[in-house]
Amino acid sequence: MSDKPVTMKCPLCGFEFEKANAVCHHGCPMGRFCKLIRCPSCQYEFPEPSRPLTWLAKLIHPPRPRRPDALDLTGLDAGETAEFVGLAGANESRRHTLSLYGLVPGVHVTLQQKRPAYVVRVGETELALEADIAREILVRRTA
Repeated sequence: MSDKPVTMKCPLCGFEFEKANAVCHHGCPMGRFCKLIRCPSCQYEFPEPSRPLTWLAKLIHPPRPRRPDALDLTGLDAGETAEFVGLAGANESRRHTLSLYGLVPGVHVTLQQKRPAYVVRVGETELALEADIAREILVRRTA
């Protein structure tokens, strides 16, 4: 049996890392029983995906290669729906905050309005964003 390190990929930022270096140790009351994984890049915490579910998800939805047709949120028209790809900036705090509102890669967003602020709908949540933040949000038009 080999002692090959287990690598994981953050569902938020896509960073690949070794699982042994990312176990959550931030004072959780569950202590060593806590099963959360913390991404060393963006600090996003997520439960370890189960092997059968990961395999099934890859079978049903194979990973799509990144396409160069990503644009920022300001390029959409009001009422248009697109798939969230990621953030252009490296602001970890902003990435984490937006993920709490459901803005994670793969989710569909609808641009409700552009003025006086950019308003996007993510599921049942509406977010009002300043123009500089809207320019950092990368989306891909859906067919």
